[in-house]
Amino acid sequence: MPKQTFFHLSKDKQDTLIQAAKQEFSRAPLHEASVANIIKSAGIPRGSFYQYFEDKDDLFYYLLTRLAEKNNKRFISVLNEKNGDLFETFIATFQFMIEVHRNEEHKNFFKNVYLNMNYKHEKTLASNVYEENQKNQFLSTLKLIDTSNLNIQDDQELHHVLKILMGVTFQNIVQLFVKDYTDEEALRNYLTQIDLLKRGLQKK
Repeated sequence: MPKQTFFHLSKDKQDTLIQAAKQEFSRAPLHEASVANIIKSAGIPRGSFYQYFEDKDDLFYYLLTRLAEKNNKRFISVLNEKNGDLFETFIATFQFMIEVHRNEEHKNFFKNVYLNMNYKHEKTLASNVYEENQKNQFLSTLKLIDTSNLNIQDDQELHHVLKILMGVTFQNIVQLFVKDYTDEEALRNYLTQIDLLKRGLQKK
């Protein structure tokens, strides 16, 4: 996370630095990205950068955390719109993610994120939705879910259902870039997997 000095900057200066970082992480994945390019684009001295962030990794994961927060707010909004239907919410969320990730402004950034996906990337992107360590948000999200059509016994099992659905969703987004699927192919694969989960995998 950023140091407090970053939050003391004006919003314009924060936005300039964030935009410079997004531009650099769109050009190259994290391990190839350059702090020199970020500070040049942002118009700040190298020393100032390290007053705001520990290193480029710190800045990169801050961007992912901001993205996770936006995703979470949208997820909760869609969950409300779908009257708590968890499967319909994930399907609508996946469709929205395809649209956003295809947008020219964001495409290269997401491509570099997902083609270099690792556990830390995925955990950062997904943490705000289903992590129990964020108790208040987690519990408020659970209350919005209509469990009447879910084969679960308690909130702990619901937590695992969320983790499974999130894992399937992220894997399909990754495959969108790895396999270079069309939007139609990506959605068809996702809907097939969601349908399998809804039906269950073992015959009675």
